[in-house]
Amino acid sequence: MPGKTQKWLDRVERWGNALPDPVFIFLGLIALLVAASVAAALFGWSAVNPVSGEMLTAKSLLSAENVGKLLTEMPDTMANFPPLGLILVVMLGAAVAERSGLFTTLMNRAMRGVPNRFLSPAIFLIGLLSHQAADAAYVVLIPLSAIIFAAAGRHPLSGIAIAYAGISGAFAANLLPGQFDVLMLGITKSATALLVPDHMLNPLGNWYFTAALGLILIPVTWFVNDRIVEPRLGTWTGSPPEGEIEDEADPAAHRKGLRRAGLAAIAIAFIFAAFTLWPGYTPLVDGTAAGPARLEPFYASLVAGFMFLFLVCGWVYGAAVGTISSHRDVVKMMTEGLATMTPFLVISFFAAHFIAMFAWSNLGPVMAINGADWLRAQQLATPVMLILLLLMSSVFDLVIGSASAKWSAMAPIVVPMLMLLGVSPEMTTAAYRMGDSIFNIVTPVASNFVLVLVLAQRWRQDFGVGSLIALMLPFSIAIGLTGLCLVSLWTGFELPVGPGAPATYAMPAR
Repeated sequence: MPGKTQKWLDRVERWGNALPDPVFIFLGLIALLVAASVAAALFGWSAVNPVSGEMLTAKSLLSAENVGKLLTEMPDTMANFPPLGLILVVMLGAAVAERSGLFTTLMNRAMRGVPNRFLSPAIFLIGLLSHQAADAAYVVLIPLSAIIFAAAGRHPLSGIAIAYAGISGAFAANLLPGQFDVLMLGITKSATALLVPDHMLNPLGNWYFTAALGLILIPVTWFVNDRIVEPRLGTWTGSPPEGEIEDEADPAAHRKGLRRAGLAAIAIAFIFAAFTLWPGYTPLVDGTAAGPARLEPFYASLVAGFMFLFLVCGWVYGAAVGTISSHRDVVKMMTEGLATMTPFLVISFFAAHFIAMFAWSNLGPVMAINGADWLRAQQLATPVMLILLLLMSSVFDLVIGSASAKWSAMAPIVVPMLMLLGVSPEMTTAAYRMGDSIFNIVTPVASNFVLVLVLAQRWRQDFGVGSLIALMLPFSIAIGLTGLCLVSLWTGFELPVGPGAPATYAMPAR
């Protein structure tokens, strides 16, 4: 790694680690949010919802309504924190699969077939494909990637970094379209109806762009991880967490356990497939929807699917190799697994309240709508407009975590505006999505940032907020520059964004 880059990242890490504990970072952010909401309410900061025509006014968090909401809804605010239930549910099963030795054996077997030099692109590719698994990938792929790298004699934090980059940093890239495409283009369709009520949108309208982005990012992130991130971490000389990487004392028993786990996995996959495809009985299909949206219940069920998959496979594997002798061992493993999540539970309380209070203040949609209005007023060339949209989306991502919430506020303005300027709704959506993913991996207010921090601390106890920011910042820069170039090239050559979805748009004749 060049000396200047090394010194710059070291400086970022020192500055970041000088920050207080994440709990107090969120307390500070809450205090700033309260002050901003009071000032915004005092000056009457507002915006008109372009869909409903409703006047959205910033609300003071010190108002009687919001103070009452804070104190009376505190348990519900934490319980409704999106990643919380997801992580706890998946961890119930993952804890059994981990402590029974199944994960270790699978990773050791996988290591035999993957050359060391190809670990980074392989894990990044899996991260891209895991976008269909929603946030469950955070508690599955990231810790497993650390184990894989440690087993190969490489630094486990580098494994965490490349997995996190694939799951979150490259969230705008999708090799296979899924529920997020349906969600985002559904919001876009509502925005197009303001201008052209009968305009049709293809749910696969971003596929060509997102697939190309994913393919390009594989070598880009491979270079960043192997040439910049891992050399800075140095040679891994530590030992893994207890029980995670062991030699196979009885290969025959491990083979037997893997066979049983494989049969269990096939059985669970068959059950979920039956719930989706069985004629007359499809609890995982939305019969009232059309197209890919019909499978939204199936995508939502993947969290439960992962939990059952890990639980059952870990149980039968452990019974075969002797790490599980009774159901009491299974319960003990679940308990121990959830115990490792205690730091995350503490931080979740404060993170949940920051996100909820941001919503109560109305600052999020007001900021997004006014920002989009400013963008429209500049009357710039089309590629420049899309790049500004990308940059605006990335800046908002530092303070507003939900991509759909930001797009719901911005789309009704920027989509019709760019349609009038000859940009298709699909191209506008692709540019927004690109910007929204750049800073996902370096902002401490992201809902899963603290989870990744806790996972990293299992391998290096002094690993702080600044350490994680410095670890992921090279990926953010590389992904951002790649996205800027791709959006510029896509609009410059007017390439189709997806099947039946051109980059340009012509208003219908009236």
